[in-house]
Amino acid sequence: MNATIDLVALAHRVDALFAVPQQLGMPDDAEETIDLMLTALERGVARAAVLDEHDHWVAVPWVKRGILAGFRVGRMVDQSVLGDARVSRPFTFFDKHTYPTRALTLDDGIRVVPGGSSIRRGAFVARGVVCMPPMFVNVGAYVGAGSMIDSHALIGSCAQIGERVHVSAAAQIGGVLEPVNASPVVIEADAIVGGNCGVYEGTVVRARAVLAAGVVLTRGTPIYDLVHERVIRAPAGGVLQVPAGAVVVPGARQVTAGWGHGQGISLQTPVIVKYRDDKTDTSTALEAWLR
Repeated sequence: MNATIDLVALAHRVDALFAVPQQLGMPDDAEETIDLMLTALERGVARAAVLDEHDHWVAVPWVKRGILAGFRVGRMVDQSVLGDARVSRPFTFFDKHTYPTRALTLDDGIRVVPGGSSIRRGAFVARGVVCMPPMFVNVGAYVGAGSMIDSHALIGSCAQIGERVHVSAAAQIGGVLEPVNASPVVIEADAIVGGNCGVYEGTVVRARAVLAAGVVLTRGTPIYDLVHERVIRAPAGGVLQVPAGAVVVPGARQVTAGWGHGQGISLQTPVIVKYRDDKTDTSTALEAWLR
């Protein structure tokens, strides 16, 4: 399907489909609508989150409504991969027929190293992306050109990953599908997400930031900036933003009152220890060789 997709018309079709009451059957063109939406997502012409005129990331509700409608439209099917019964057992999978894994070819320019990785239908993965096994990219996600998704990493539903991002081994980039207007999870261009990091709902990691191994971020997490001597919090109804170029490491802050203080208890918190410089860039230069 190479024709231009009219996103305004598609959004109207998706919203009409989503509005059909649960007790009623789906209209005849339901599967066609879902297929067109997933194709638009895979091409990158539709996205689950975009930058607005104020440089703020905002969710695109009709896309999320379409993904949710796709589960209603779908029926359970056997998506197993049959092996040679003489030497191996089949990989057994059972899921909605609207959300199989993406069909990729060599012409897509995506490097998928053997070992059990999956990219679900409706995810955009640009040319030059490297997928190390086993990793998973969920529906509605966007992964920019030249990025690396390392082993055991997850790119959740509707998460947005910029260009030349390294998502290290076992990192979890959370998905946000419901509610449809919930703040997205975004990792902007040239950022580095260390191993075993967790970045979850309502968090935006700005360009060139570095998250050291083990950093966990959510909308409700305060970040202590040692460089500028400030505490960064998400505003009411807003998102937590890691500043561009910030280098964030796992830290701790002491409980200052009550029984916890008497026990000498500290709480985990992310800490900005510096902002990215030439030395930081040199220490991460190995990524270019990996690509």
